[in-house]
Amino acid sequence: MASADLRQELDCSICLSIYTDPVSLRCGHNFCRVCINLMLDIQEGFGVYSCPDCRTKCLERPVLIQNITLCNIVGSFLSTRPDQEETGIYCTYCVDSPVPAAKSCLHCEDHLCDKHLRVHSKSAEHVLCDPTTALGNRKCSVHKKVLEYYCTEDAACICVSCCLIGEHRGHQMESLDEASEKKKKKLRNVLQKLTTKRADTENRVQSLQEHRREDQGKAAGITVAVTALFRDIRRQLKDLEKRVLSEISKQTACVSLSISDLIHQLQKKKDELSGKMRHIEELCNMTDPVTVLQEPDTGDMCDTEDTERRDTQVHYVGDLDVGLISGALHTLSDIITGINTGIYVQEATDLLLDVNTAGDNIEISGDRKTASWSDIDQNHPETPERFQCNQVISTRGFSSGRHYWDVDVRKSKWWMVGMCYPSIDRRGDQTYIGGNNKSWCLCRWYNRYSVIHDRKEMLLPNNIPYDKVRVYLDYEAGQVSFYALCDPIRHLYTYTATFTEPLHAALWVWDSCITISGGATDWGDDDMKSAQRLVTSQGEEI
Repeated sequence: MASADLRQELDCSICLSIYTDPVSLRCGHNFCRVCINLMLDIQEGFGVYSCPDCRTKCLERPVLIQNITLCNIVGSFLSTRPDQEETGIYCTYCVDSPVPAAKSCLHCEDHLCDKHLRVHSKSAEHVLCDPTTALGNRKCSVHKKVLEYYCTEDAACICVSCCLIGEHRGHQMESLDEASEKKKKKLRNVLQKLTTKRADTENRVQSLQEHRREDQGKAAGITVAVTALFRDIRRQLKDLEKRVLSEISKQTACVSLSISDLIHQLQKKKDELSGKMRHIEELCNMTDPVTVLQEPDTGDMCDTEDTERRDTQVHYVGDLDVGLISGALHTLSDIITGINTGIYVQEATDLLLDVNTAGDNIEISGDRKTASWSDIDQNHPETPERFQCNQVISTRGFSSGRHYWDVDVRKSKWWMVGMCYPSIDRRGDQTYIGGNNKSWCLCRWYNRYSVIHDRKEMLLPNNIPYDKVRVYLDYEAGQVSFYALCDPIRHLYTYTATFTEPLHAALWVWDSCITISGGATDWGDDDMKSAQRLVTSQGEEI
């Protein structure tokens, strides 16, 4: 029992065979020198190296240190049990004491030591091979003859009788060695793809972990800002302060939980890929071509296109809901009326829709707040500003400051709400907001919600009430943000860009109507700008 345990300790975790010239990594794990060099060569293309056992990473190729002690142990172990450790198969005729077999006869289905091998029949039908217990698999189940060929049409190992008189007659044949090498080449290609996919999966895990750390940093920064803002306010504001800090902690926990779930899924996927890789490595290290060829085809182990198609449907993980915190801070003006806290809110400036830009099937209400779709052509006067599609923009554009407006979309199932440059195309395939690099939009289409810019779409959760949405612009910070005005307010997404033109509100509608129900608010005071910038500057880079 102790000998068996020692034997397991002497196996390389890469080739699963006893160590050959064992070397150690800095983490203490040991491998065959050839095996670990092969793995490091593969990892070299990814710019990061990791231990195959503990996944400890380093940016520079690790130095391999020969493990002299382990090398001596392996040599001593093999010197005492050389042949038995190689096969574990014993001679059929040595009944008094087990003697390791040197060869197996496919005709007799016996195992022979060196002594009995010398007196064994040398006739052609007695085919010798390396010791194996799977002798039955080396013979044709129909003709009971040794398998010598591979039928490429039926993907089967066959004997000479199958070629001449059997059901494989006339088929394309290959030698077993030739067919085995072809399959090994295919398996090596699959192994390379799986290695790449595993590295990509590890990179995604690292990216998500970094995302979590950034969100925790955001939470800490916002907590400091909120605490500083409430420091000089009277005792009754303590409840509001506690509510805001509690919301920060809750949202940070929600984001962290969501990322942890994704990390768990990716870790599970990485483990599955590692299992497949180990199985393929075992096949690639086998010397018996029949065993390799009789293994089920592994081509579907690396269905990258299907995986990538599923990956594109992964929902946006989400960020800290800074919009809700900003809204709570804005309520300070109502709570501390008469107290000089440095908060100043300018009167809201209404947004009006520009009739001259409305598409022919868009009807604009008398107060120029509602855009309605109509199946009747409105016969609008032809102007260069008019959209060819069911779209309209606001009369006013913004080239500085912070502004927001709300849009009521509860009556429509197909809509787009966002912002665009005045230079957006009015005709052609790229007129839709989000369908070009001059516009940003929040969209609903067939019960699917997403944000779109330059035709790049990011899916959003569909379990949020989207009856009323908010568009928020911080021109100097280069941010366009979208919120769902539910209870509580939900931050959906933030685009970050360098704006080069004024920005106009833009609406697209198809089946009913949408209404701009709010105005545009410009925050003025420097102190308020500083606080607002702190809690709204956390955006997504596009």
